[in-house]
Amino acid sequence: MTPRLRQAWILLGLVTLLAGCGGNQNTVAPASHPERSITHLFWVMFGASCVGFGVIVTLLFLGWIRRERPSLPGGGGERAATGVVIGLGVALPIVLLVALFIWSDLFVLNSVAAPTGRTPMTVRVIGHQWWWEVRYPGSDAVTANEIHIPVRTRVTALVTTADVIHSFWVPELNRKTDMIPGVTNRLLLVADKPGVYRGQCAEFCGLQHAHMSVEVIAEPKAKFDAWLARNAKPAVRANAIFARNCSGCHQVRGTAARADVGPDLTHFGSRRSIAALTLPNTPSNLRQWLRDPQHVKPGNRMPNLPLKNAQFTALQRYLESLR
Repeated sequence: MTPRLRQAWILLGLVTLLAGCGGNQNTVAPASHPERSITHLFWVMFGASCVGFGVIVTLLFLGWIRRERPSLPGGGGERAATGVVIGLGVALPIVLLVALFIWSDLFVLNSVAAPTGRTPMTVRVIGHQWWWEVRYPGSDAVTANEIHIPVRTRVTALVTTADVIHSFWVPELNRKTDMIPGVTNRLLLVADKPGVYRGQCAEFCGLQHAHMSVEVIAEPKAKFDAWLARNAKPAVRANAIFARNCSGCHQVRGTAARADVGPDLTHFGSRRSIAALTLPNTPSNLRQWLRDPQHVKPGNRMPNLPLKNAQFTALQRYLESLR
């Protein structure tokens, strides 16, 4: 192997390893009953595939070492060989596939199916290029890119889109659900334990598809109720710089800013991230985002603002105060 080819293989290996890094999206670490059913199905199918692959490799190996002999290892002629082919090559795969199909259809699909009746809580999730709008029917609370739910509570997520097709997927909680223009699909969200569960748009939706992430934050009911009550309140004050430069796209409830092109920013300061989990919500990252959003997330709809340094600082402090 030449040095250049060796370097290429090493680089390919590093890229493969790094492709699995970043974010907590573990499809085999279920945190809910629906996802546990999916994980069980995966492991059973993986095990069955390994057994099938092992049988095929064994038969190929036996055929290779006995290629000069006319009979099978245990004896027998053409009739025995035909029995092996029919039994292991036809009958066994059919039986396994039918059994897996029946099990997945009767048990797994029922457990991950969209809820048909009423659940204790409902959230509405709307996909945008490239962020998530989250509303709580019956409450004035609106947030973006994070979904708060009470732990161990069945929550119906009504998912749709405001533009192109998206796909809502939180791997540790449930299956993927398509978000189609003009259609509202239903998904069950339930978390067995408190935690932050990262999700992702699973349908290519444009330039920043890879940076369209979401977090489901499961917390004790008392903590969730306090969060919901706090986020239902309007902002306590307006800001002149925000009104002149941002109110054409964003809403801050309690002020004259009522646009809905971008996320509702009424409680922006309490959120964990900026631009759909592209950056943690820290003062330095917020400053970077306000000064050059197209550098942080190329193609997003937020323009570069023609502000002076003092105005950027004032706008940053105002957004940080929205809690």
